[in-house]
Amino acid sequence: MTRLSAAFDRAREQRRAALVTFVTAGDPAPWTSGAILDALVAGGADVIELGMPFTDPMADGPAIQAANLRSLAAGTTTADILAIAKAFRERHPGVPVVLMGYANPMLRRGADWFANAARDAGVDGVICVDLPPEEDDELGPNLRAAGIDLIRLATPTTDVARLPRVLDGASGFLYYVSVAGITGLQQAAQDSIESAVARLKAATDIPVAVGFGIRTPDQAAAIARVADGVVVGSAIVELVGQHGDGASAPVEAYIRSLSTAIAAARKETL
Repeated sequence: MTRLSAAFDRAREQRRAALVTFVTAGDPAPWTSGAILDALVAGGADVIELGMPFTDPMADGPAIQAANLRSLAAGTTTADILAIAKAFRERHPGVPVVLMGYANPMLRRGADWFANAARDAGVDGVICVDLPPEEDDELGPNLRAAGIDLIRLATPTTDVARLPRVLDGASGFLYYVSVAGITGLQQAAQDSIESAVARLKAATDIPVAVGFGIRTPDQAAAIARVADGVVVGSAIVELVGQHGDGASAPVEAYIRSLSTAIAAARKETL
C-alpha cells in the first residue's frame, strides 16, 4: 500500500474526507519551507502538495503566481525542491508528498531523471498541469516505473468520451478542478460539484478530491460530504504571502479550522 492510498483509506475509516493542502516550494525562501510544511501536518493535513515554482503558471491565480515569483526570486531550484521534499520525508515518514507543477521543469533533464530523483526524495505522486494524457508518452511511464503515482486532472469540460483517457494510467487520486478557470478566484456551485463527483466516482475506484476556490471551513465541509478529498491552496499561499517567515502559526491555525470542519462534516448528516 502506498502512502497516498493509506492516507485516503485512513480518512475513509474515520468517516471523513482527506485534507489535501498546497503550498509553493521555496516560498518565501527555500530555507523556510520546512517550517510551513510542518505547520500543515500539525494542523491536520493528510496530503501535502508541493508546488514547483514556474515562470508561466497558466492554471494559477494571482496568489500562487505571486508565490512563484517570491520563490524564484529567493533562488529556488529543482534541487532545492527535491531537498525540501526529502527533508520533509525524514521528519514525517507517513505523510504523502505530491509535486505539482508544469512539464518544462519536470522534463528538461528527461522524464527518467525526474522520476528517479523524485523517488529518491520520497515523493509519492506528481501532478503535471499542462501535460494532457494524449501526449504523456514519457512522464507517466517513467513515474509508474519509479513507483510514483501520476495524479490526473478532470474538469467540468471533461466529457464522457474523454474521461476514460484521463483515467487511463491515473493513480493516487483523481483531482477534480471544480471551475473552468484559474485557482483561488471562484468556487463552483455545490450542486454542480456533487453531480460531477458522482459521475467521476461511478467511473473509477480511485479517490476523487475536489479543488479550486475552496477557502472557508464551511466550503470545505460542504465538499467533504460528497468527495474523498478536499484540496485547499490559494488561501494557504496568501497566508504565507502575508506573514512571510512568521507564517507557520497562522497556517497551522487555519489548517486546523479546515480539518475540524471536514472531520465533523459527515457526522452532521447522520
